[in-house]
Amino acid sequence: MNTVANETKSSFLLNNKSGVDVKGKCIVGITQIAVLLIIAILFVILGIIIYQGREKFSWEFISSFPTDGMTKGGIFPALIGTFILVVVMSIAAVPFGTITAVYLTEYAKENSKIAAAVRFSVRTLAVVPSIIFGLFGLGFFIQFLGAGIDNTFNGGQLHWGQPNIIWASLTMSLLTLPVIIVSVEEALKTIPRELREASLALGATKWQTIKNVVFPGSISGIMTGTILAVSRGAGEVAPILFTGAAYYLATLPKSLSDQFMNLGYHIYIMSTQSSDVEKTMPIQFATTLVLLILTLSLNLVAVIIRSRIRRKAK
Repeated sequence: MNTVANETKSSFLLNNKSGVDVKGKCIVGITQIAVLLIIAILFVILGIIIYQGREKFSWEFISSFPTDGMTKGGIFPALIGTFILVVVMSIAAVPFGTITAVYLTEYAKENSKIAAAVRFSVRTLAVVPSIIFGLFGLGFFIQFLGAGIDNTFNGGQLHWGQPNIIWASLTMSLLTLPVIIVSVEEALKTIPRELREASLALGATKWQTIKNVVFPGSISGIMTGTILAVSRGAGEVAPILFTGAAYYLATLPKSLSDQFMNLGYHIYIMSTQSSDVEKTMPIQFATTLVLLILTLSLNLVAVIIRSRIRRKAK
């Protein structure tokens, strides 16, 4: 009786183990298929863009000005405008987002109502549609702040109370701010609490601990998160529709109060409002390819910085 019961129990455990292995293999297989499908879709998209834009994509296309109603010439003003937008946006968003993340992680108490309000605001901003940021930039930066500056210092003459680079950049900085705050906060949390306590026990101040212990250990995550947020902002169009982007400018912006061309906005206008969409199709795909190269370059910079910092840390 005991022998039969033991054999039955062993058989049941063997079958159950085999069933668990089958389920595990199925899960792994489904995951691998999903990954391969995502990679295949990515390569299909890249392949279509490269194939359709190969005729126009050249150094002359990148370095020349548009002519003949945007059907000839290049995208140099749009490339420069996008670069200026990214630089000003980064100067405005990265320091402020980093300081906010440091406060939430290092200074705010666990039951702080201020910290809870800040986190709620960050989560809310993260889910707001990007077009809402554009409308906010139009109402606040241009019609309120810019018009107020003109009325106060320029005698009502229109200068800052119109779409330009600075207002578009500040609007984009608000869009990327939640991403920067969350990424920096998560990077700071990777540093063990014991290291902070050891630094404080040796007589270091709170700021010295953050500067000499927390930042060096989390700088790779901070740089990666901020650069990825900036690369996302480089491809956004909706926030700059009303705040500074122009369809056609044959000159480069001379100051922050000028309008500018943008790669994303350029693609949008040419694909929806061009007088001859079929004729401008190669230009659209070539411009898309340039924008992809720009964003992928920013991501590559993030990977290189992270790998070098990790290598030095080791």
